[in-house]
Amino acid sequence: MECCDFRFVSGEVRCVEREREALVRFKKGVIDESGILSSWGSEDSRKDCCKWKGVVCTNTTSAHVIALLLGYDYKYYPYNKPLRAKISDALLELHHLTNLDLSMNDFDDQFPQFMGSMKQLEQLNLRGCNLHGTLLPQLGNLTNLRTLYLWGDYNLRSENLDWLSHLSFLHRLDLSFIDLSHTSWLQQILKLRSLQELHLAFSNIGAAIPARPPSANSSFASLSILDLSFNEFMAKSLMCLGDLEDLDLSGNMLEGGISESLRNLSHLQALDLSSNNFSGDLEDFLFGNLSTKANMSMGSWRLKKFSALKKLNVGSNKFVRLMPQSLSQHSVLEEVDVSFNSLQGIISEAYFTILHNLKVLALSFNSLSLQIVQDWSPPFKLDVIRLAGCNMNPHFPQWVQTQRNVRFLDLCYAHISDEVPRWLWSLSALLSLNISHNHISGTIPHLLPNSIEYLDVSSNNLSGPLPLLQQDMLTVQLSQNMFSGSVSSICSTLLVEMRILDLSNNQLDGEIPNCWEKISNLEYLSIGNNSFSGEVPRTLGNMSMLNSLNLHANNLSGELPSTLSKCGELMFIDVRGNKLTGNIPAWIGANKNLVYVILRRNRFYGSIPLEICSLTHIQVLDLSRNNISGEIPHCFNRFTSLSKKNTTVLGAAITFYPTLYEPLKVFEYAFVEWKGGEFEYRKILQHLKLIDLSNNRLVGSIPRSFSSMRALISLNLSRNMLTGTIVSDIGEMEMLEVLDLSRNQLSGHIPNILAKLNFMAVLDLANNSLWGRIPASTQLQSFNASAYAGNDGLCGLPLKLCPGDHPLIMYQGKNI
Repeated sequence: MECCDFRFVSGEVRCVEREREALVRFKKGVIDESGILSSWGSEDSRKDCCKWKGVVCTNTTSAHVIALLLGYDYKYYPYNKPLRAKISDALLELHHLTNLDLSMNDFDDQFPQFMGSMKQLEQLNLRGCNLHGTLLPQLGNLTNLRTLYLWGDYNLRSENLDWLSHLSFLHRLDLSFIDLSHTSWLQQILKLRSLQELHLAFSNIGAAIPARPPSANSSFASLSILDLSFNEFMAKSLMCLGDLEDLDLSGNMLEGGISESLRNLSHLQALDLSSNNFSGDLEDFLFGNLSTKANMSMGSWRLKKFSALKKLNVGSNKFVRLMPQSLSQHSVLEEVDVSFNSLQGIISEAYFTILHNLKVLALSFNSLSLQIVQDWSPPFKLDVIRLAGCNMNPHFPQWVQTQRNVRFLDLCYAHISDEVPRWLWSLSALLSLNISHNHISGTIPHLLPNSIEYLDVSSNNLSGPLPLLQQDMLTVQLSQNMFSGSVSSICSTLLVEMRILDLSNNQLDGEIPNCWEKISNLEYLSIGNNSFSGEVPRTLGNMSMLNSLNLHANNLSGELPSTLSKCGELMFIDVRGNKLTGNIPAWIGANKNLVYVILRRNRFYGSIPLEICSLTHIQVLDLSRNNISGEIPHCFNRFTSLSKKNTTVLGAAITFYPTLYEPLKVFEYAFVEWKGGEFEYRKILQHLKLIDLSNNRLVGSIPRSFSSMRALISLNLSRNMLTGTIVSDIGEMEMLEVLDLSRNQLSGHIPNILAKLNFMAVLDLANNSLWGRIPASTQLQSFNASAYAGNDGLCGLPLKLCPGDHPLIMYQGKNI
């Protein structure tokens, strides 16, 4: 829609009063936390609604509202927050409204019924509005619609799409993320003869794509853009699609080859077949088998295939062999993504001789070796370079410095053992830089490029002081290097944009600065395994969005500040290996989102607070190696995540998407006592379920409630002063792999039911006062005698025979 001309006498109110009042009612019905509608009002100074944000009027003296454009852009979250509450039926008073855009706001309501009465609408965009319920057939009354974007956030469904046939002028349709599994979607959409753009991603339509060409006057004959991604299609051939320009079939279950009719789409400019099950030779897949084209030269025939193609994405499949030479002959190519396949071979500069228009090059995570001469001058100017996992062997690619427009550069896991070049920091357009997991040495300049928002140089050999972090940075990962000195420089800049800060595993020292209110939107903070001293700063509690806090293996002292109770989103806290004191904070139990609590190897004292039993999502509770006394609370049966098998709390990993091309994933990890040693668990931490209360001064008996934790994998209560017997129904903990009750004062028999724990890999009952026969089972007799040592009253294999036993009547722990 063309923008209107706002020429009128100064001070003249053009807005129609009835329409202004309707908009004011609409504003009263929403929650506007960020003042998006602050220009709206009834005061004399704000009476002209044609001047309000998002409102477009006709260019007449008595102006009517013809467009309401209030779509929200999530790149500004959480500084500006979307509108919330409900969509008011006051919009019905806007009789001239033809364009309504409320996309990406949070209305959390049923799909508004009144929307079917706004017959004058030509453009309706409700993408991502958190509406739910069933799409109403009254939408078929909107017969003037040219654009309909409903994008459902998985909350919307449709029982039928018969109403679509009434929208004969429809050009653009988006029903992505709406459950269409119970509809005859194809039959209805084929009737839309004017349709040019169709998006049905994540729509659960799941049927095979029809192989027979649709009729000449159907919607598929007029389509130029088709998105059927992530629907679990399993078709082996694809229909003829006329003059299609953009086809997205990513995220399905497609396999085999693609039809010749698809290869001959003369107007196809963008093809996305990523994340499927295609395999074999990529060259033959794209261009066909040469043996059937004996009368044509390879070059002339293959150049006819996809001759207009500008964007190709076949990443995340199972293709083998080298990237096709034929691709290098398509001079119009702008984007090539063959990452995450099994391609092998050597890439030289010869591949790129005529690719003058190339903007995106993604070869990541194959078995490719880049052998490019150091003084090569590429013919292209790239925006995106993704060469992760490629073998650079061992030099930093010098040709990258010629790419002055590059915004996203990923060279992680590239076998580089060179010094970081100074020119890297002069790439002024650089938005995302990832050179992690190499052997790169050298220093980082104090001042980084202002453009960088995502920086990952982790797992290298970099040294020197930390660089000054820039104001617009979102992600900074400097872990596992040799950076040294103070981190007080982070107080120099207001870092309200930052989400991830990882400085762990370096040589940083001094006190942790007390200025975290300047990074109030941080979600992930890891500064573990350094040499920080002093107390834990109280201002950490200012980070209300904090999801993960890792301060392990430093020299911190004092108590955990009570201000951390304000971090209501906290799921992971690891402060092991410090000198922290005080009681186990009761506020830990008040944070219902906590999943991993690791306080091991500190100086905490007092009893375990009863509030800790409120952690229904807890999966790892490690309070070992402290000075905790008192009895173990008898309410651990409230730990829901430990009681139910096959349940994990997803979210142990935080996932961010810095670019469309390069999803960046940060996985939580922890060191845990496991099977007699200390191990680091990365990526699989969400599957670990563990309680470790060992090396304390706990007294009393083992609570019977422990037997309800049927999903628990490891239980360590060793080196305490526990008395009583081993819980008789401990065999109910059927997933248990590790059980350590050693060095207590337990007495009585070893329960027979313990022999039924089939997954048991580590057992230690040593140094108690147990007596009687060790139950006979292949499992229990397989452990070394040290597992039962120090219990003078125990007998049976693998220890001494019990009184009255004869050596010949015992064999492998079984009576014969």
